[in-house]
Amino acid sequence: MTESRIPTARLGVHGPEVGVQGLGCMGISFGYGPSDAEASRATLEKALELGVTLYDTADAYGAGENERFLAPFFKAHRDEVVVATKFALSIPPDDPDRRIIRNDAPYIREAVEASLRRLDVDVIDLYYMHRRDVNVPVEETVGVMADLVREGKVKHLGLSEVTGDELRSAQGVHPIAAVQSEWSLFSRDIEAGVVPAARELGVALVPYSPLGRGFLTGSFANADQELTADDFRRRQPRFTGDNAAANAALLDPVRTLAEAHGATPGQIALAWVQQRARVHGLPVVPIPGTRKPARVEENTAATRIVLTEDELSLLEPIAEKVAGDRYADMTFTSAGRE
Repeated sequence: MTESRIPTARLGVHGPEVGVQGLGCMGISFGYGPSDAEASRATLEKALELGVTLYDTADAYGAGENERFLAPFFKAHRDEVVVATKFALSIPPDDPDRRIIRNDAPYIREAVEASLRRLDVDVIDLYYMHRRDVNVPVEETVGVMADLVREGKVKHLGLSEVTGDELRSAQGVHPIAAVQSEWSLFSRDIEAGVVPAARELGVALVPYSPLGRGFLTGSFANADQELTADDFRRRQPRFTGDNAAANAALLDPVRTLAEAHGATPGQIALAWVQQRARVHGLPVVPIPGTRKPARVEENTAATRIVLTEDELSLLEPIAEKVAGDRYADMTFTSAGRE
């Protein structure tokens, strides 16, 4: 391993070994305003060069367009990458802005076949249930997913935004490699139930939005005023109005530590997430998103920053002071059901 390449971690007891930091690919072509396809492709290549091997997408990102965009990269590097995608957010043809949560067997089977086609792969390495339909027992959903493993369409199973009890129920049906949920200096609700359950069961945590959707980098302070109209962060309660102003003030200790380490605020925020592995005793593979090669270099460099106990203590109070929920509707998150 060269100095610039990141170390690895295993997802679950029998899951794939991946770089200790993955890449969240949603923003490469969806959700964060206009993107540059050439720069996005260069970002994917740079990430792989630095040891990032877990690439995370979903069928709902751009109604499948994100999967299609990634397909040529996956095909060129199939033996080097771990392809992760998700099902559960059905998009009605007559209302492309709407999402309907579905965990029923017919939908799952339809979704996996569609993702296999768009990704142009024979098997999906890690297949997530994106959100939980509370009207379908989680054991039933995971049972269908387990069938996909037996049929050779999927290698490993993941869940997103599930509670600790839901994870235990799922694990009773089939081994779960990873749980994906929001986890950052701004979002720590999963530490109450999900993280202890994952540690107990040998399941890895894959934190999405470990940079608070960019807010923790200091790159913007108010979504209403600074982001384009098609950027979905303008609908996030934490990043607008009075909440944005209150939360921007919470970044002072992050900036203090960044200066002390000769790092950026984003690197300190990522280093904090990476060190959750040691703090909680389980594999943690965050998936920060970016579409700039230079930002990938910055993000992966954060894996080499070690924060002292005193520095971690300085960051400890931030989460409890955050103004606003992480979504306008929290009912479909694990926190909404704990």
